[in-house]
This record gives sequence, structure tokens and C-alpha cells, in this order.
Amino acid sequence: MRYYRMTNVDGDTVIGVEAEPGSVTILTDIKPDVTDIRDLILAASLSGAGMDEITIALLEEAGEPESVDLGELLEGTRGEHGDYLLDRPIDPPEVWAVGVTYKSSEMERRRESSTPDVYAMVYQAERPELFFKSTADRCVGPFEDVGIRADSPWNVPEPELAFTLYKGQIVGYTIGNDMSSRAIEGENPLYLAQAKLYDRSCAIGPCFIPADDIDPQDVTITCRIDRDGETVFTGETSTSQMARTCRSLADWLLRHNSVPDMTTVLTGTAIVPPPDFTLEEGDVISITIDGIGTLENGVVVV
Repeated sequence: MRYYRMTNVDGDTVIGVEAEPGSVTILTDIKPDVTDIRDLILAASLSGAGMDEITIALLEEAGEPESVDLGELLEGTRGEHGDYLLDRPIDPPEVWAVGVTYKSSEMERRRESSTPDVYAMVYQAERPELFFKSTADRCVGPFEDVGIRADSPWNVPEPELAFTLYKGQIVGYTIGNDMSSRAIEGENPLYLAQAKLYDRSCAIGPCFIPADDIDPQDVTITCRIDRDGETVFTGETSTSQMARTCRSLADWLLRHNSVPDMTTVLTGTAIVPPPDFTLEEGDVISITIDGIGTLENGVVVV
């Protein structure tokens, strides 16, 4: 099942589930104290049942809970109108990211860098490249604008599968966009933090998928960038091409490093626009992952 976090016309946060294709049932209408996806994750952790099992039990005890058409929810959020507006599925206290998990990423990073050998070495190494990516206040949700740095002439999105940790376990997945200032990182790898961590440098959404609901090592990721109504870039890959598993990446992150529950990890990309491409203000980025949906964001200069 796909879980969505929304705000209603009163500004309250509610949780919905797409139990039937195209229809989002408002779980908060059934259980008013369920106002965050973390509430369901906690219930699953305490009971030993899965999120979907708990949700099915809630739906079975409900009379006629309120529901909203998913298409109307998406269009309403895009146009900022409607009874419900989509929010990012979770508020991650920390967002980490992984680099060079695909061969194509290793090749592109070597091409852009003044010290290319470091990327070949990390691709082949036992230890992955892990770096701190974002905090909740730098992270945007569906249909919100991601940022490109004004001091970087070369900026790209990095479409990625993202997983969320709770009590050290992967509890679910969403879509992530690891915005990257390639000119800054390419100048010197020690500038990585500045290239990756800035206002609006990360997006997640549109929903949350429990860990048991998809195979994270076999999903298709596509990316499209539109400019002035025209498509200027498309790309596609599969997580089956990842050199590392999500579980392995989680294990490395947690070595001698305590992270708060709901920490989210972006797992790397193999979709890299060509060297002559850079994002512009007003562009629209759409990232689609099979079984999850599409994360759409506009672009602004920050």
C-alpha cells in the first residue's frame, strides 16, 4: 500500500492510504490520533505486525471513511487548491546520501572531477561513499521547488530510491532527489558538502511504501526535465544495476554512528544529464519509480 501525508482545509495533518488504485482513504478519519506515518510505524514495531496489516484492520473496522481521488489530490496540490494538499510523507531529522553506487555515476564523476581516481577507488572499495545530505528544514516535498545554487553554473538533479530507518531497520521507501552543484564538486572533491547541502537541496515524496511492498533491488527509475513546456532531458535506470544493496548501505551508515529514527538515505543515481546540460529556474523535474509514483518539483535559484 502507498501512504500519503496531507493537510486539510483547517491546516491539520492527516494520513491517507491508497488501499484501492486511485483512491486515498483518510486513515485519520478512522483513528484521529493517526496523524503521521510514524504513528503506523510505531504501532507496527510494538505489535510485530506489518504496517499494511494494521491498516487493513483499521479499514475493516471503519464504516464509511472519507476518501479522496488520487488524481484530484495531485492536481489540487500542483495548483494549491482543494480540500487536501499533499505534503512530503515524512519529516526526516537527517538525510544521508550515497555516491558512486552505479558504474555510470562513477564514470560521470570522474569526468567532471579534477581528481578522477578517487571515484574509481570508492566504486571498487568495500566502504561506500556516505555523506550528510540534508535536514528536515532543507528538504521539500511534492510540487515544492528545489533549489540550484546561484554560485554554481552547473546544477543537476540526481533521481534516487530512498529508504527510511526506524530502530536500525529499513521500514520503507520513497523517491528522493539529491540536487547537486556539479561545478562546485568538480572543482575539488573537498567541496562536496557545499555542492550537496544547501537550501532546498533535497526533495522526497510523493508517498511512503512499507519495506515489504517492493523489491528495492529491482525497480525502474525514470527522470524527465521540462522547460517552457518542452522536454529537455529524459533518463532511465534500474536499481538492479546498483553495486551495493540497501541493507548494506544501512549497515555502513549505522557503524559507530547513531542516527535518529526516520533518518532517510538516498541510495545513489545512474541517471546523469550530459555535461552540456544544467538546470534553469522554472524547469520542472519529474522522477518516477515503479510502485511508488512520481515526485515532481519546480526549480528556483537559491
